[in-house]
Amino acid sequence: MDLFEKCREFYSNPESAKKFGYPMTPQAAMASGLFPFFIPIDQAEGPEAIIHGKHYIMIGSNNYLGLTVHPKVKEAAVAAVRKYGTSCTGSRFLNGTLHMHIELEEKLAAFVSHEAALVYSTGFQVNIGSIPAVMDQNDIIVTDKDVHASIVDGVRMAKVQKNTHTRYFKHNDAADLEKILKSLPAEPGKLVIIDGVYSMGGDIAPLPEIVRVCKAYGARLFCDDAHSLGVLGRGRGTGAHFGMEKDVDLVMGTFSKSFASVGGFVAGPKEVILRTMGYNIGPSETPIIPIVIGDQFKAIKAWKVFFDEGIYANVALPPAVTPEFSCLRTSYMATHTDAQLDRVLEVFDKVKHQIHIGE
Repeated sequence: MDLFEKCREFYSNPESAKKFGYPMTPQAAMASGLFPFFIPIDQAEGPEAIIHGKHYIMIGSNNYLGLTVHPKVKEAAVAAVRKYGTSCTGSRFLNGTLHMHIELEEKLAAFVSHEAALVYSTGFQVNIGSIPAVMDQNDIIVTDKDVHASIVDGVRMAKVQKNTHTRYFKHNDAADLEKILKSLPAEPGKLVIIDGVYSMGGDIAPLPEIVRVCKAYGARLFCDDAHSLGVLGRGRGTGAHFGMEKDVDLVMGTFSKSFASVGGFVAGPKEVILRTMGYNIGPSETPIIPIVIGDQFKAIKAWKVFFDEGIYANVALPPAVTPEFSCLRTSYMATHTDAQLDRVLEVFDKVKHQIHIGE
């Protein structure tokens, strides 16, 4: 079989798509206007975006503090380009380290109460670079089963490169983590990996319980704070939220969310209430509010209603989430106006009855 044949089959063959749990092929979804991915945005202005010339209220961004359009942020970016140009033209190891990299790393380490930090070009690269780097052959990684994709890829790379072993514990379940750690031999090094805020559910990791278990069994803790920085703990992340900065061994963060930039780092040694409408928004306590629908096709149709009404949300489908968690992933900014949020709630009410969610 041609290596690419499975790609062509999935794209255009309905039976192939059904094998993966999708109601239609990507080709059919695009033709019917029900493909919610890779939509080109003409212009983004914080709580609003322009797509194909039409204005949308943006509730699908990670711009939690609304800083991407702040005048001082834009002026600083322009000043940096004027001083350094558009590229370092080399790796950090050779000629790609600038004075501002060193200054940034020092400030980031202090910001999250750690000794040192290392900056990467993207948040994705942080996880696929740092996780394999700290693991060795026969070490053991234990992750929450709901960690996001870049952690999954980082763990996979560690397994391929270093023969690292992997275990998974039930989401936010410190008792299940303890059960797994208790069953492991004492000799291998152990790294427990969690998200501080889970990017689909918006829920916060129970850090005090997880730290207690890690310390009891000699495991190190890696906390991905991509969606926590700028949101929890006076902006300093999950550790600060619980007053436990020093108890998290490695902190990962990205700049593409609250920090309104691009990149990421590793450092080491609010609110719209929808429950009154009958929506399942899970345990979220953060700007991420998942609208759990549970049916993949209804989730896509709900996204379509929002899009047609001038509101941009994200739809989360398997394998990004489990089938029963198929949802609209919405997120909110400090700069959203009351009028914009009222409009969002108005459309939520319309979607509830038009798509028959919960029935």
